[in-house]
Order: sequence, then C-alpha cells, then structure tokens
Amino acid sequence: MLRFAPSSILWRTRLDTEGNFDEARARNARPKLAAQAPAPSRQNAVHAPRPPLAARTPCWHCRVVPLRRASFAATHTLIRSLVRLLSPTAAMANYARLFALFLAAAPLAAASTPSPAAAAANRLVDFELAHENLYDGLEPIDGLGAPFADDADDLPAPEPADYELVTEQERAGIFERSVDGHEAHKRWNASRARKHKRDWGKAWKGYSTIARAGWSGVSAMQCTLVDDDHIVIYDKAQNNALKGKNGKPAWGAVYRISDESYRALNLETNSFCAGGGWIGNGTLVSVGGNPQQTNLNNGAKNGLAGVRFFTPCSNEKCDVYENPSRIRLTSPRWYPSTVRLVDGSLLIAGGMIAGKQVSQRVNESPSRSSLLSPVGGYNNAPSTDNPTMEFFPPKGNGLPFYSSFLHDALNSNLFPVLWLLPNGHVFFAANQLAMIYDPVNNVERRIPSLPNGVTVTYPGSSASALLPLTKANSYTPEVLFCGGTTANLDISPSQLSATYPASKQCSRMVLNTAGIAKGWQIEQMPMGRIMSDALITPDAKVIIVNGASQGIAGYGNVRDEIGASNAREPVRQPLLYDPDGVVGRRISKNAPLQKFERLYHSTATVIPDGRIWISGSNPNDDVTTVTYKTRYEVEMLSPPYMSMPRPSFSGQPANILYDKTYSLKISLPKGTKKVQAALLDVGYSTHGVHMSQRWVELDATLNSQTKLTIRGPKTTGLYPPGPAWLVVLADTVPSVMKKVMVGPGSSPPVSESAIRNMLARTSG
Repeated sequence: MLRFAPSSILWRTRLDTEGNFDEARARNARPKLAAQAPAPSRQNAVHAPRPPLAARTPCWHCRVVPLRRASFAATHTLIRSLVRLLSPTAAMANYARLFALFLAAAPLAAASTPSPAAAAANRLVDFELAHENLYDGLEPIDGLGAPFADDADDLPAPEPADYELVTEQERAGIFERSVDGHEAHKRWNASRARKHKRDWGKAWKGYSTIARAGWSGVSAMQCTLVDDDHIVIYDKAQNNALKGKNGKPAWGAVYRISDESYRALNLETNSFCAGGGWIGNGTLVSVGGNPQQTNLNNGAKNGLAGVRFFTPCSNEKCDVYENPSRIRLTSPRWYPSTVRLVDGSLLIAGGMIAGKQVSQRVNESPSRSSLLSPVGGYNNAPSTDNPTMEFFPPKGNGLPFYSSFLHDALNSNLFPVLWLLPNGHVFFAANQLAMIYDPVNNVERRIPSLPNGVTVTYPGSSASALLPLTKANSYTPEVLFCGGTTANLDISPSQLSATYPASKQCSRMVLNTAGIAKGWQIEQMPMGRIMSDALITPDAKVIIVNGASQGIAGYGNVRDEIGASNAREPVRQPLLYDPDGVVGRRISKNAPLQKFERLYHSTATVIPDGRIWISGSNPNDDVTTVTYKTRYEVEMLSPPYMSMPRPSFSGQPANILYDKTYSLKISLPKGTKKVQAALLDVGYSTHGVHMSQRWVELDATLNSQTKLTIRGPKTTGLYPPGPAWLVVLADTVPSVMKKVMVGPGSSPPVSESAIRNMLARTSG
C-alpha cells in the first residue's frame, strides 16, 4: 500500500487570446497609476483613514469590479451542474470556457482596463489536465507512520452550536503516529523584572522577568513547540550563517530549550511566509512558501506548493522530509493559513500564487524597486489572489474550492485568521470581514465585520486569539483581535507611511446567536500595536508581545522606510490580557520590557515550563545589520508563577481519548483550594497568527491530595485529534506541561476517490 501524495495545479493569472498562459502578459499586467484619478498628496495620505470595506472603490491595481455575490454563486452552481454531465477531462475544460462567458458580462473598471474577454480570462482558474500517476515508485516514508489502512477509529462528533447543525464525518484510512521527547530542564536568569500590582489571581502575584536565552540559528519567521525540549524554526531562504548538510546557508533550525543550543534543518523548498500545523497523527506539516531563489546559492527549490513534514523523535537526528516532485499542494500558496479540523486534517486557506525574490546583498538596505517582484507585491491583488481552500489530506473532489469570502476580502486577505469552533465549523477573519464556515457542506455565513475600519490581517496584522474554552463559559467560543491598522491599504504603497499610527482597538465577539447579534465589544490598549503576537498562557490568560506602534507589516514598500522596514517605533512592552476581567480593566502592562525590537517576521511560543519564548525580527530582504537588523537573539519571558510553589503530576496516558477518564498522581502546594486541568495547543506561529492555538478545560476531580481524575474532551470540536499539552492548575498556578496525544493518534481520513480525481486533474 502506498502513501498519499498531494499534487498541484497550474493557476493561470494571464492568458492570451487562445486561452494559453502568457508569461510576459502576466508580468506586465499592472495598470499605470497615471490612468487613475490624481493621487492624494503624501501629507494627506499619511493620515487618511481607510474607508469601510463595503464602501471602497476598486483599488489602484484592480482589473475587475467585484461581482455581485449572489449572481456569482448562482452561476457558479449552474455551470458546475452542467459540466458534471461531461467526461472528467472535458468537464474542467468546458467549465473554464463557460465561466469565462459569465465573467465577460461582469462590469469592468474604466479606461485602463482590458477588453471584457481578456478581463474574464484574467480571473480564470485553469486546471492542468495532464494525468500523472504520482503513486508510481512511491515507498512508505520512514518516520511518518504506517501506510493506509481500510478503516479508522471512530471519533465523537463535535457538539452543534445553537445556530447550525453538524454533519457526521466520513470514515477513512489511518497513519500511525511517532512522537516522543524528553523532559526540559528549568533554568533561566532574570535580566529585567516588574511586579504585577493588579489582582490577576495567585499565578500573577509577584515578579515577571525577561532574560536572554541564546540564539535561534536562523531568524525565527515561523516556530512551533514540537516536544518537551525542542522548538522547530523556519525562515525564508537567505544568507544565514548556520549551514546545512550541503554546506550552504540553512533556513530551518531546531532550538533546544534545555541548553539553548541549535542545529540546522535541511529543507529543500523555500518556506518563506509558509503556513503550518499539526495533523491527527502527530506530524508537523508546513505548507506553501515562496518560489525558487535563483539568485541565492543555497539550493532552495520552489516552495509555493511545498509540503514539509517533521515528526519529533527521541534523538537529535530528526529532520524535515520533502519530496517536491511527488508531494505538494494542489495550488500555489504564499501567505496561507491552516486550522486543524475535527477529523485531524488541515484546512488550508488563501494566499498568493506568486512571491518575491531575495537579493544576495548582505548588510545592505535594498531599494523598493528590488523588492517589488513583477508578480508578487507587499499586498494581495486580483492578479495574484488565490481565493480558494483545500484539505490536507484531500477530500471531496481532491481539488481546491472557491471562497467568495476570501475574494471579497481583497486586498488584505493574506494569512487569514482561522479558529475551529466546538460545533466543527471554522471562524474566519480577513481584512475587516468575518464569517463562520461549515467545512462539511462548504457553506459560508457572514457575521458582522471588525469595527471602525480596522484591518486585522496582513499587512494590517493584529494579535488574535480564540479565548479559553472553560466550564465557566460553557465552552462558548469567543474571539479576540488587538491592534491592526486603519490605513488605506488599497492605495499604492508609495503613498503609505511608516509613521501611520497602529490601532489601539481590542475587539472581541461571542460566537453564538446572542453574541453575534450583540456584535463586537470594544476596548482600548495603552498603545497602538501592529505585528504583535497573542499567546494563551498555561493558566488561561493572554499575553501580547512583539510589534510596532507605527506603520504596517512588510518591508521595502512605504515611502519612508526605516532601513527597509514598513514600520517603526517598536513596542517592547508586553501586555497582559485577562479574558475574565471587567471591561476596561482587562489589560495590564506590568511586565518587563523586551530588550530587542521584534518587528516583521518575529515569533513567540509558550514552552512546557510556562515561559514565553520570543525570537526573530527581520524586516529586510536578506540578512543585514542595518537599522532593524536581522535578529537571532532569543528572549524568555517568565511570569510570576515560575518562582512559586507549583503543582506537579505524573502517570499521564500517552493518548487521551474522548470522554474517557484517567487518573493522575499529583503533588499540590500546601493549602491548595482549587484544582483544574486543561489541554493547550500552543499553535504554529508566524506573522502574528498562531494557527490552531486553543486552551480547553477538562473535567477534573480531586480524589485525594495525591490523585486527580480527569476526563478527556467530550467532542472533537472542543479539541481536535492531535498533539496537546496537559497542564494541572492549583489555585490558578500551573504545573509544567506534558505532551500527550488527544485521540487515538491515527491519521486524518483519506478519501481514495479524492486522490484519484486529484491525480487525474493535476500535474506536478
């Protein structure tokens, strides 16, 4: 039995009159600014607020006025119905032609726009129809589990919300997992300290400290905690000093917490601005990235459709597995997001079909012209947009499927924010828009947009979190967004300024019928923030680190760059956010200042002992020492609970099954009155988005001072199958977390029919 191998499609952004891809046309398609209305003065543009999304006119580089949603959806459905009568190969070809006829009738932008037929062709998704059997010669991949089986362990269905129903999930084959690790050593040296004055519970009574903790090896653009002692870091392909096994600069590393050391990982494809997450068998999957770097001598291959696997092991030899000629996405994606679903699979959403080339100029501040790729700019555009989603492993027909939500969220729809809800649906936010998505029935339900014109996704990157799901809140989902920008991101970046103030706004919404009807609840941070990270701590608080108070995300674009950075005025002040606090008193800044600026391409994650690991920052084309240079320094933020008597436990199972009970041997600090247990997914961190991060309280009963009985989550919607960190709390003071697997550790479902159709419709 052979292993599943996803393929790719050819996304054609520009076609000639015969319907063939024209590379020159694709590269020279951007309209001239001179054909537009006179641009506002720079002085006015700096502080011109962004109009509400629904009221905006077509952007400066738009070719086609957005179609009416209802007409688009109705015609899309009709055409799909017609082509189902045809053979599979003819179906896709005729689908493209029929869809072109519909789009040709759409209203077009004025004077500088192409003909209706050409504009229609510009918007097509054209699938390569050549058949290639990707299974030929494939062997099982060592360390990634067993081949397919014919059935899988049943998982409990997620609980329905009070506004929608949930359909049963399909059964399919399994992989076996391979996860282990060893205990991290607790050690840190404080360099800064600040006492917490506000009453946040026992865990926060005392001093927080922040300290240097070595180096990351490569600049930490992406990171995730993989076991008790290791963090995987991915960067873009650039001239890092760390060398891979080929003797060339590495763009991946493993950081060891216990001794602050690091080693290189050997990636094949360029992981620049990739997304990622964990699947149900405990394998880390990185998806998407940037094209091949032809001007860097490090061997990085095209990563736009890249799929990278990492499975933790008990030694220091774990490495990334890639096979780009056989294993890849079905669509090119730069800046995509993921979320783990109720069956342990990944939903992959959005991104661009093009990327940037990194220059080979070390320690220089590159000019704007060198950073604006002919096909990939600082923001998304209709010519580069990929408004689709796909599953990993594939489902349905095995191909990407269109999202009107992502289309409507142009231009700032990159790295959309996705959260799995207890009913199995997925919350989406992109630009200023929000929706709830049913991945089983492919239904999008719009909910109120983010208030006051604040953009919350790249390049208006806010800090965001799904707030803890607790017994006290009846596991009702609520989302939080802090910061972002009100700048008009649809104008030319040369009219934008690095001095534009970031938003102070924090917005949260309860995602049930009453909460959605009530809308967004708003409060203000002490300062504006953009490009920050919101992390859920083991004791169910939120800590916000990193970012800037002025400008936007990205580099090499605005008219007054600092070095190459699109932002300035780094915010070194962490903020503490209490989800259960009183409105107006939820936010505290009684935490020590970070020593280093953490701007674009910085990250953070919670580690097992409860500290916050912080690293990265590189708003530059390549490794540089100019203003806002490439950062490799690691910092550790230690909350007050690190220096308190803490609970401990042992005897945890390797797997926590749904609605099953388990006994833990525990040790509690003297005088403990309340004991809780929870599961934490620390997420996959990049660009301020912590993909799949969640905190879920478990039923816990104290049988004696040394025995605690816990019960696994009742449904897969509360905590989807996959890795988790188990924590016990004594009067809110958390223990050291320990890694477990939630669910049986089997693979996500795999549809053989989806794979067959994917292979018939796509090629590498």
